[in-house]
Order: sequence, then C-alpha cells, then structure tokens
Amino acid sequence: MRCTERDKQRLLRLARGRNTAQKVVLRAKIVLRMTEGLKKKQIAEQLGTSRPTVYLWIKRYEEEGIETLLRDASRPGRTPKTTGEKEKAIVGATLHSKPTNATHWSVRLMAEAEGVSRMAVHRVWRKYNLKPHLVRTFKVSNDPNFVEKVKDIVGLYLNPPDKAMVLCIDEKSQIQALDRTQPGLPMKKGRAGTMTHDYKRYGTTTLFAALNILDGKVIGECMLRHRQYEFLKFLKKIDKETPNELDLHLIADNYGSHKTEKVKAWLKKHPRFKMHFTPTSASWLNMVERFFSELTNKRIRRGVFRSVKELEIAVMNFVNKHNDNPKIFTWTKDANTILSKVGKCKEALGTVH
Repeated sequence: MRCTERDKQRLLRLARGRNTAQKVVLRAKIVLRMTEGLKKKQIAEQLGTSRPTVYLWIKRYEEEGIETLLRDASRPGRTPKTTGEKEKAIVGATLHSKPTNATHWSVRLMAEAEGVSRMAVHRVWRKYNLKPHLVRTFKVSNDPNFVEKVKDIVGLYLNPPDKAMVLCIDEKSQIQALDRTQPGLPMKKGRAGTMTHDYKRYGTTTLFAALNILDGKVIGECMLRHRQYEFLKFLKKIDKETPNELDLHLIADNYGSHKTEKVKAWLKKHPRFKMHFTPTSASWLNMVERFFSELTNKRIRRGVFRSVKELEIAVMNFVNKHNDNPKIFTWTKDANTILSKVGKCKEALGTVH
C-alpha cells in the first residue's frame, strides 16, 4: 500500500494526539501498521480489533485518502429544544416560588414540577445564570452617620493625606489552637487529602494587626485577650514602630475596647493618633479584614496546633513572611459608587418586605 510522507506524518499525529477521538486513533494505527508491512491478521491481533474492521479502513484509505478516517469523528447529538413558554415558566417558578417540601428548588424538583427533564432545567438555569442552591449573607448598616463615615474612610483610601500614615487596625479574636483526633491521609492522584471532622482544643489567642495601606506591611502581636489594656499595649507598639514625624490615621471598628475612657485619655496625650471608626455592621470597609482572610485560608483553617504557643508562632511567622514580600490591597470603589449600591439594596429590601 502506498502512503505519502505527508500522510504518514499526519497519521502519526492522529495516533498520538491526546484530543483525538479513540475511533480515529484506531483507524490511524491500522493504516500505519499496514504501511509497515504487517498483515491484516497481525494488525487485528495487535490492536485488539476484528479483521473486517482492518479490511474496511484500509480499503477506505486506499479509495478516498486520509480524510475518510475523520469523516464521522465527531457526531454531536441534537440539543433538545425547550419552548419559550416552558422556559418562561421555569424562570418564573425559580424566581417567585418555592417547593412545598424544601427551602429552595433543585434541578430534579423543578423538573418534576414543570414536567420536563432535569437537563432542560439545567440548560434554562445556565442560560439565565440562576443558582437556587446558592445564598449569600449580607447586613445593611443602620448607622445614622453611615454616609459621613463612608466618605471619610474611602477618602483616606483613595486620597491619603500628606505626611501621614493610614493604618487599618483590628483584632482577630478567638483563634483556636486545634489538633485533630486522628492523623489525616495525604493528598494523592485522584483523591483529596483528609482530616477528621472532630478536634481537640488547646486554647485561643487574639491577633492584633495594623495594615499599612500604602506598602501592605502589617504590624502584629498575639495576646491572650482583647480588652482595653491589650488595645492600649498595641497602640504603644504602633507608636514605637512608626516614624514619629508622621500623623497616624487609624481605621477601626466600633468594638467597646476601642472607645473606653482610658483609651480616649491616651489618644488625647498622643495627638498624632487620629481615629476613624467604620459604620456599625460595615466591617467590609476595614481593609485589614482582607489580610485576616488570607491568614485564615492559608495558615489557620487546615493547621494543626498542639498548644497556644505553637499557634502564636505560626501566626507571627505568617505575618513576618507577609512583610518580606507584602501584598498591597488596593481600594477601587469611590464613596458615591458604594452609597449608590447601598441605596439600591435598601430600596430592593423595602420593595420585597
């Protein structure tokens, strides 16, 4: 059988291609082995196929060329159609109703209710980006000074004052030193790593952190509690580790220990400290929460700690490693955009309720 060098190279690519359909791979291998001088019976035995199959594809190649091997390589099935009325009914039911025996729709419940296949429901939900199985949490702030506080804090993020340092401060409290009750299994191909659902508690610690919005570095310290005494100690640490000639604008939440008389007296004696409090129920305005999220996801959640001391060492190592190559968290939304979105949210909640 005659086979050009060009055909042979293409056959090799088809036979070795990772994305080539398996039936095309088989046909290419049949023709390649024929060009090597093997008999049809040998080819069938080597490839685990029948002799009629070998005869068929050699004959087709000789008569029609290499394209015949690809002719029925992909034969996609017809996508079933869903009528416009039925599609509208599925969307309407998803948005405006609930099943009688559940809190939300599933593909199978909706398919049963609307008399269609579950794949039809899946296609409609994907088309309109509907995800009844997901829910997101939120809380709209009712702070009477919400607008003024948002403009103040966002103004610090977008236009920080000259000769000043803006620090986002907060406490990540109740970080637990947990050890699993049994050793887990390591990750391997085809299987995730494992860890027991239960654990042993060895105590808790609190991380006090101050995030510099300009360079992303964090001033941190672990303490066993988070009262006004610990907060004052942390303020003194900030005072010691920052340039004396700079004013310090501190963005903090409304936790009680931040506003005690002793704290106010200390701040009055240190006028370069200027406090900016976030609105109530608006911790998302404090960028240090973004750092806390990184800490939780990368170091704490899967960590195994057999003492509070071991936990504190791990937390501070994470802080120090972060400061070696700090990541700057950039605030992008201006105050008017945020206030507009919050206004629309309140309007939507008022309409629903």
